[in-house]
Amino acid sequence: MVAGLLLPPIIAASLWYGVGEYLLRFQSAFEPSWLGLSAIAASAIALAFLAGSRLSPIASLLGGLSFAALGILPVLELRGVRVLPDQWLPNVMEQGFQTVAYSGVLLFLGVALVVVSLFPSRWRSSVTHGGYTAPEYGPAPSPYASYNGPEDATRPMHRE
Repeated sequence: MVAGLLLPPIIAASLWYGVGEYLLRFQSAFEPSWLGLSAIAASAIALAFLAGSRLSPIASLLGGLSFAALGILPVLELRGVRVLPDQWLPNVMEQGFQTVAYSGVLLFLGVALVVVSLFPSRWRSSVTHGGYTAPEYGPAPSPYASYNGPEDATRPMHRE
């Protein structure tokens, strides 16, 4: 749950900065920005962790809903509804946000994370109910070792 609150803003900021840095550096100097590429790679690793099955499905659901909400904002702006203020991010991140949001990548990430969180196997408990544990298989006990059951009928009677 905590990862669902902390990771999506970090992923978004890293992705926006990485894309913006890469684009501005490539447009001005015609060379790739290794800082931008490493920020994009770091956001991809964090996104894979958020979509992983070992994490709570609520975390990926919260992240998916936030990315989907940010991905719908450009669609609303293209329809004429002004939602985002001008210059609400630094220049590099603003360029990255516009590139990622208007290309539909944010909406894609949001829908993908929501779908990942909807798998039924992620909502099942990992604790077994009823206290049943699987039998442990080991070496079979010796049939001649300390038999405590009823007296063996094949032995002759021994009287004292």
